[in-house]
Amino acid sequence: MPLALKPATAWSDVYDRCLAAAPEAFNDDRVLNLWGGAWRRDGRPAPAFSPVDGTAMPGPPRLDRSTAFRAVRASVEEHRRWRHMPQQERAARVTAALDALEAHRDLLALLLVWEIGKPWKAARADVDRCVEGVRWYVTEIDGMIAGRTPLDGPVSNIASWNYPMSVLMHAMLVQALAGNAVIAKTPTDGGLACLTLACALAAHEGLPITLVSGGGGELSPALVRGPGLGCVSFVGGRGAGGQVAASLRGLDRRHVLEQEGLNCWGVWQYGGWETLSAQLRRTFDYGKQRCTAYPRFVVQRALFHDFLAAYLDAVRAVRFGHPLAVEDPGDPLPELDFGPLINGTKAKELADQVGEAVARGGVPLYRGSLDDGAFLPGQDTSAYFAPVALLAPPASSPLFHAEPFGPVDTVVLVDTEAEFLAAMNASNGALVATISCDEEETARRLAADVRAFKVGINGPRSRGDREELFGGLGASWQGAFVGGELLVRAVTLGPEGERLPGNFPGYTLLPAR
Repeated sequence: MPLALKPATAWSDVYDRCLAAAPEAFNDDRVLNLWGGAWRRDGRPAPAFSPVDGTAMPGPPRLDRSTAFRAVRASVEEHRRWRHMPQQERAARVTAALDALEAHRDLLALLLVWEIGKPWKAARADVDRCVEGVRWYVTEIDGMIAGRTPLDGPVSNIASWNYPMSVLMHAMLVQALAGNAVIAKTPTDGGLACLTLACALAAHEGLPITLVSGGGGELSPALVRGPGLGCVSFVGGRGAGGQVAASLRGLDRRHVLEQEGLNCWGVWQYGGWETLSAQLRRTFDYGKQRCTAYPRFVVQRALFHDFLAAYLDAVRAVRFGHPLAVEDPGDPLPELDFGPLINGTKAKELADQVGEAVARGGVPLYRGSLDDGAFLPGQDTSAYFAPVALLAPPASSPLFHAEPFGPVDTVVLVDTEAEFLAAMNASNGALVATISCDEEETARRLAADVRAFKVGINGPRSRGDREELFGGLGASWQGAFVGGELLVRAVTLGPEGERLPGNFPGYTLLPAR
């Protein structure tokens, strides 16, 4: 039976629900910017298309540089009022915003499906992690801010598109809870409507939120170096992160710059193949489009035949396709490992990188096909990419040293512990790593020399929630570490001379192993 779109999930239905929930933020033909306490029909809307099937949708209304500076100045004024509001009132307003987000959970999740291609289960989890995580901070905030004050200016947030709720909106709400006005730039590649709805619901409760769209060239001078800002928070790639870091040079300004690294999973003196196969399957969640994905496997050569059997069992079980396609209208939405990549350009980039790597000597271990995906008849599949695994990617390939941000795995074989560690540290720092090893003592000894902030033993590590701190080593991070109390400390002022834990020049904090 051919697949069909689940009833009441079409983009037109979803957008109509946005218009009903927040008519001040959405027009029939465009999405608005929020600054100075008002939704404004300014900026030049850019065209946008869903990665799911190419459906046209309103694009980001891109501000010019002068308007961006005006938005920052307006946020500075909001900050001066908000920072003096009683903490109990701030907590009550944040709680009301969380209640509104929870009431609109399924609508926010559907927006994540259409705008960035998240499968339904993952989309709802993104909303839930935001709400549940911030609720925890509401219960803990009094102790976290004891003896501390809000920053002298608002927090400016620039984040990638992959986790609009559980990373970006979560951070914004905690920043506001701690007494700061907040500014956010909508990600260029997706998440505009989801973030707009979430910010509209928060603004209904009086939270001091600014949400603007635009290119880095126009907005970065204002959102990074703008007068009066208290902190800059960035989540994204090393290229853009390096530009932000360069712009901050010479400013005594708080910053949190999370950048990607090549997260590696090492296999050394190991025999738990059934367990590993199940773990490998889960590494394909959301098509590895996340900062804590594992695209590189470093394997002891003597174990390669067993590793390959476990890996192939895992990758052949991966399910991908249209996140809203069902056989029968009454069927639940499918439980997929991933849907599309963020756009067709990214899918082509990965295809080109794989082709070039193979031409230069990389060995294909597995090549999936779009024929294995679940799609609607005649659907545009240009943004979809089936899993690929390569053995020994050439050193000249980006796949050798950089995170692909898609379902492309590379495998490197090693013979000695020295080779193992060198391969695990291929990208000058990473956010997470894992070592699968039967002897825990050996695993922990090796882990001590792995340049990743978190190293799992026989299991993956993640960004973490609530009280778990997070950061990066080497070029994967710059600035204050976050998570738990550290997230609040990063956006509040403590005793004079306080030094924040983080990845700062000349200052080292032991990573979270």
